[in-house]
Amino acid sequence: MGPLARTGMGVALACGVLVTAVSIGQSSDSSAKTNVKEISKGPYVALGDSYTSGPKIPPQTGTPTGCDRSGRNYPALVAKELGLKAADFRDVSCSGATISDLTTPQSTGNGTNPAQLSALTTDTRLVTLGIGGNDIGFSSMITQCIGTGTLFKLAERVTDITDKAPCEEKYTSGGTDKVAQKISTAGARLTRALNEIQRRAPEARVYVVGYPSILPAKGTRCGRGLPIAPGDVTFLREKQQELNTMLGERARAAGAMYVDTFTPSAGHDACSPAATRWIEPLKPSSPAAMVHPNERGEQGMATAVLSTVKS
Repeated sequence: MGPLARTGMGVALACGVLVTAVSIGQSSDSSAKTNVKEISKGPYVALGDSYTSGPKIPPQTGTPTGCDRSGRNYPALVAKELGLKAADFRDVSCSGATISDLTTPQSTGNGTNPAQLSALTTDTRLVTLGIGGNDIGFSSMITQCIGTGTLFKLAERVTDITDKAPCEEKYTSGGTDKVAQKISTAGARLTRALNEIQRRAPEARVYVVGYPSILPAKGTRCGRGLPIAPGDVTFLREKQQELNTMLGERARAAGAMYVDTFTPSAGHDACSPAATRWIEPLKPSSPAAMVHPNERGEQGMATAVLSTVKS
């Protein structure tokens, strides 16, 4: 998803879907160790959107600068843990990326990022891809729900006890779930992208990793940090889970693996205490874009990827 904190125009979800090509031994502990050792030699290519790139987390590195890549995003942390040499690690993730930007150049407003899949070769052994949130317009959904929620609370003079969801009504009017339709469309695009990754990097094993928990199970915890009507917090959380479910299903159908970052991030959402949260609210308390992972979140995502790689 795109880093709207950079423009000050809204809230972005660099959501991203992680795809990590990794060999995993399944027959015995010794084979698993052997495969991890082989993976550590790379080459490793990181693909994805801003949940992968890590906007505003220092240090910001790479080109184009409009991609907002951090030297401490989860791909960099994974590469370091695996002991990869600099020559064996390429991060081409970019804020605002959609699935189509995997195969076509992406204009960022501050430089153009080449088609991300152009970084893959037949020598590639590890690939991570974090993508999908921008395809369903999740950042604009959050922006819309923040505006609707703010007006709703002012007009109704209600507290967070209510379970009304005025924003949900916009996306489900007429009995049609517009978000579900976008998730389905994104799923078909993801399948084609995974097939193309396999074609370009046939020796790579692929992991699709879902998005971490952005909102709490109950909207009563958000308050001014994210002024979304409690019912809409539930709605947005459910849609994120539907997105993650799609990512997992499409990954497995394409012969890839799925890494769950949602479960380990429970209690670390944008409405949790500043000292423990992985996702920053509208006014970040640590260096990160609004409604994006902070360094703690990127570390948590890296841990989830590494745990799956080494399992």
